[in-house]
Formats: sequence, structure tokens, C-alpha cells
Amino acid sequence: MILRAVLIALSLITAAHAQERWQSRSMVITRGGIAATSQTLASQAGAAILARGGSAVDAAIAANAVLGLVEPMMSGIGGDLFAIYRDAKSGKLTGINASGVAPRGLSLDALRKRGLSAIPSGGIHTVTVPGAVAGWADMHKRFGKLPWADLFAPAIYYAEHGFPVTEIIQFDWQDSASKLNGDDNAKRIYLPEGRPPAVGEIFKNPGLARAYKLIAKEGARGFYRGEIAQAILRTSKRLGGTMTAEDLRAHESEWVTPIETTYRGWKVSELPPNSQGIGTLEMLNVMEQFPINEWEPLSLNALDVKIEAQKLAFQDQRQ
Repeated sequence: MILRAVLIALSLITAAHAQERWQSRSMVITRGGIAATSQTLASQAGAAILARGGSAVDAAIAANAVLGLVEPMMSGIGGDLFAIYRDAKSGKLTGINASGVAPRGLSLDALRKRGLSAIPSGGIHTVTVPGAVAGWADMHKRFGKLPWADLFAPAIYYAEHGFPVTEIIQFDWQDSASKLNGDDNAKRIYLPEGRPPAVGEIFKNPGLARAYKLIAKEGARGFYRGEIAQAILRTSKRLGGTMTAEDLRAHESEWVTPIETTYRGWKVSELPPNSQGIGTLEMLNVMEQFPINEWEPLSLNALDVKIEAQKLAFQDQRQ
């Protein structure tokens, strides 16, 4: 018992002299790359791709596909994609804007005929052509290493076999319940048994598994011209939307040059508009005019500068 007490004391002394870590987790140190996402299963999918010799882009696509399943309120194949890729050898940055345009039929006159004087904050008339899948395909073609179909295996597995819903995702899911309940398809898929899944409950999405299988087999073409495109158009029409097959077929990603600023000696790069990256750079430019690095992070002075910088940048973004 005395020896055990001595060993415990020595370990505590060692820990006290180690780098302070107030977080609950230790540092992740590896030579093979790190995949960091907001959900463990997505991070594991990305790390597994890296372990197989995949590129960072391969890992990002695999992780993003899983996120579309496990965090459906945050991302998915119905949305857009923005990305910056850095070449490790040259340091060159390559940006891609894979956001979609509004349907051609959604003109100002069309909105006025529907009694609208501005773009609404929600509903079918806020929906643009989904760009995520095209962005995946373009990034993989340029920077991928592993076969395209392999990248979707983790997401397909979890969609078919299910995954346990974690607490933060469940909270957001519950918060969206009333909106989901207003659409038959959303209610059928995301409100099994008439409610959001509980924490720890296993959720499956066989429809998304089928969509991922089609994308894995047919590539982006399977999304913009095939069975998935037809399903998108049926839903748009049912809800009074104006999207057409030509809108989907005409979509293309755009390769862009990142924009940058410096903040206290660090170079910070973002994507140009229509992304919100320029707002981040503007906030940094404003904050650099103040000795914010000398203040406590949560002090009144620091919070005041951060909030005002954010307000100014957001206002400029809306212009």
C-alpha cells in the first residue's frame, strides 16, 4: 500500500509539471494526419480513409458524407460546399466554391406574383441548386487518391445499420421537430414514431443509404441527372418551387483564389464572396486596431470589441 501511494504521488507530481490541460482530452499527435469534425463517427471515417493512404480530400469527403447522416440539421447533399485545399509541398492554396445558383424561374417578377416583396427566410423559395456533390466530385478528381466509391462506405454502413444519437444532436433535432412535422417526407424520415429519436436511440436512414449508393456508383451525374434529381424536382414541384432539370444539369463548381489578410503576424485565408469568409477577415482587421491580445479573453473590453467587429462585418456582408 505504501509503494502504491508513492507511485500515485509521483504520477501526480509528473502531471503537475506537464503542460496544463484543462480540457478533458489529451492532445492528438500523429504522423498520419488528423480528421476533426463535430461528430465522432465522422471523424473516425475520415481517419480511417487517411490510414488507408487516402488524401486529405478523400478523408474530408468521407467525413462530410457521414455528417450528412448523423447531423442532418447541419449538412447534407442538399446543401452547398466551400473548401480550401493546401498543398503541403508548395504551400499553394486552392479554393472551390461549390454553391448553387437560384432556379432560373425564381425571378423578381415570379416572387411578386406570389405576393412576396423579398426572398423569404424559409421555405421552397430559399432553395438553390445543391452544390455539395459536384464539389465532392471536382475535389476528388483533382486531389483524391482512393477510389470514389470507397469514400461512401462508412456513411452507407451507418445509414443502413444505424447510429446512436448523441446529446447535442438530439437537442438540435428536438428543436427542429415542429418544422419537420410540417412536411410529410421530413416527418416520415426524421420523426420515426412521430418524434425525434432520443439520446442513445439507434437511427437509420435507408433512403439516404440508397442515395449514397447511387452517388458512389454513378458519381455526380447520378445526383444531377438521375434518380436523385427526379426526386428533387418532384419535391420542388409539390411545394410550389420553380427548379427544373436544366437548373440541375447546368450546375458547375467554381475554382477560386482565396483572399487573405494578416492578424498579428499570422496570415489568414478565406474564400471570396459569395462565401462569408470576407466577413471573418474584416473582423480580424477591426480587432487588430485594439490591444485585444493584452486583455482577458472574456473581459468586457475584449467582448465589446469582438461584438462590434462582428456587427460591422455582418452589416457589410449584407450590402
